[in-house]
Amino acid sequence: MARKPYQWPADGKPAVIQQHSVAKHDVLRAYLIDYIQTLVVSPQQDQLRLTVVDGFAGGGIYVHDTTRQTVYGSPFAFLQSAEAAAELLNRGRQKPLQMNIDYFFVELDANAYASLQRTLVAQGYGPRIGQDIRLFNSAFESQVDPILQFIAKKSPKAGRSIFLLDQYGYSDVPTAQIRGIFQTLPAAEVILTFNVDSFLTYASDSETTKKTLADIGIPDALRGRTIEDIKRSEKDWRLYIQSCLYRELVEACGARYYTLFFIRTEGHGDYWLVHLSQHPRARDVMARVHWSKNNYFIHYGGAGIDMFRGLGYSADRDRAFTGQGAFGFCFDDLAGESSVTTLMEQLPPLIYAHDDGLSFGELFATTCNLSPADSVRYKEALERLVQHKEIDIVGQDGARRLKASTITDKDQLLPATQKTFGF
Repeated sequence: MARKPYQWPADGKPAVIQQHSVAKHDVLRAYLIDYIQTLVVSPQQDQLRLTVVDGFAGGGIYVHDTTRQTVYGSPFAFLQSAEAAAELLNRGRQKPLQMNIDYFFVELDANAYASLQRTLVAQGYGPRIGQDIRLFNSAFESQVDPILQFIAKKSPKAGRSIFLLDQYGYSDVPTAQIRGIFQTLPAAEVILTFNVDSFLTYASDSETTKKTLADIGIPDALRGRTIEDIKRSEKDWRLYIQSCLYRELVEACGARYYTLFFIRTEGHGDYWLVHLSQHPRARDVMARVHWSKNNYFIHYGGAGIDMFRGLGYSADRDRAFTGQGAFGFCFDDLAGESSVTTLMEQLPPLIYAHDDGLSFGELFATTCNLSPADSVRYKEALERLVQHKEIDIVGQDGARRLKASTITDKDQLLPATQKTFGF
């Protein structure tokens, strides 16, 4: 039922990788470079503490199935991204920023583990193995508790860390395990893959499917309905089940903020790249990556702050009705404009409900999970609402904000003193 794991032969040859996994590694690099920079909040900060964990690290080296070029895996995405972020952060600094980053690479398969060791040494990381780079030839579930203890001791206040859990299917990482990460480490983030297409292909009313949902930790995901009933009653039954899984999955994981969009694939099935965190800033960084790497992502819901519009069929989500087709929401210029115009319709009622003002930070934090938009597009929508005299934006110093680029989290959003009305 799960996608087949990559295979590293005993003779040391690299595994064959497909383009959708290369895209995932590119996204990981982009996210880490951007996010690490957000952890440095002032020029006077002299140290950055972070732990990164790759729970299904693989063998570290691949050959592309089409181009036959050598491709390095997720452990190198972590290592190289940290190096790139350090270079950017240290530009112009008189005293270099100390990068206190520890890496945990966990891999169960013996051949893959041996390949990862060899590749790290070949790429010059050998002296760091056993120091800031720690390798484990075991299942992630057997290492997660010691890793959590290490991080909690290193960073007692919050446990700043990123976990990449690139499972081979959809049930290798129970939601209870992810919830445990967040309960132990308030500042942890989890990047999870979930092969939803594989689940939909094999899902049935069998005991096997029920057991799978129970193993994941979402036994009631289908709200008591049968697969047969859903297929018979729901015009877009796949979207219905996706919506059920999405809501149950993020709730069971215990994260306050999340993004959940499809990695685009060609002939290999759709799977989710899920980012889970406890802070809206982390969510916004990942959302920006979705927009900057738009060739890699697709979303089949709406553009505003109700992107799933409840469960079941509705005409505005029917591809045959909307003409949206199989292309979906592609995070391109068209999708960007759709996001801004939809937010312009949906945000004013939320602002008007607060006569004494609603801060931008609160507006974004309370609605961002429901939208594919990032803060850039929120602010662009608000700028246009100011231009249309629908709202006012006032800073703490009393200055009015007229441009998206000047809006800050603490700025107050208010009903305009002179509204315009269309009839």
